Amino acid sequence: MASLKELKGRINSVKSTQKITKAKQMVAAAKLRKAQAAAEAARPYASRLAEVMGSLAAKVAGQDNGPLLMRGTGSDQRHLLVVVNTDKGLCGGLNSNIVKEAKLQARALEAAGKTVTFYLVGKKGRAPIRRDYPNGIAAGYDTGNVRTPGFDEASAIARELLEMFEAGKFDVAHLVAPEFKNALTQLPVTTQIVPVPAPTSTVAIDAVVEYEPGEEEILEELLPRYVTTQLFGALLEREASEQGASMTAMDNATRNAGELINKLTIQYNRSRQAAITTELIEIIAGAEAL
Repeated sequence: MASLKELKGRINSVKSTQKITKAKQMVAAAKLRKAQAAAEAARPYASRLAEVMGSLAAKVAGQDNGPLLMRGTGSDQRHLLVVVNTDKGLCGGLNSNIVKEAKLQARALEAAGKTVTFYLVGKKGRAPIRRDYPNGIAAGYDTGNVRTPGFDEASAIARELLEMFEAGKFDVAHLVAPEFKNALTQLPVTTQIVPVPAPTSTVAIDAVVEYEPGEEEILEELLPRYVTTQLFGALLEREASEQGASMTAMDNATRNAGELINKLTIQYNRSRQAAITTELIEIIAGAEAL
């Protein structure tokens, strides 16, 4: 059985940990409000851009000279999974769920006879993926050197991906990233980003609309921006998901620390009472012996 000194030391240690988890919970809660607002504000823009692309894509569908980003390479043998993880830990099972989704997609593609490589964004998902696919890491992007990754980082990632696509390093790219629902729920979602899928348009295809200089020229400019927007949205969703998961994890840790403190305190009081009782018995026995 632990001594009174050891129990007291453990209680003080857990109390110190509880103070840290409580502070981290409050910081995550403050950051969550800003990150959630940014993620929600970006969604309408991405949705409207998809509608415009749907209208344009419908007008150039079936043309052999269409943009490469929309018509693809003509093959779907080589697949690239762009996995977006966080740069920091202490956010529950968020990163493990993203990695699990990426591996699930990879195994399904390999079972279909496809070749799979990874493009890794963020630090926390690299080790488990590298462990299972040591030769499958094509490239990556470090977002840990900026406080809050934004459109500039998304643009840099998009440029590298498009250069890889134009160089023939992959045929199809899927984005695996978290989607923020609320502080308790962040779901990993897989979305194809290259070649750009023609979205279901809510704009009437037969509407009288004139484009200048033309549909193909506009798509050449719009398609890379669409890929960048998807990556930018993924980074915003990641930030909101990270803060939500961190707040929930730190809240659970704080409550668990409180429960452990109560148990240790009860054990300490019982041990202290037992020690006092033993000491009294020894004093009484000594007095009787006199």
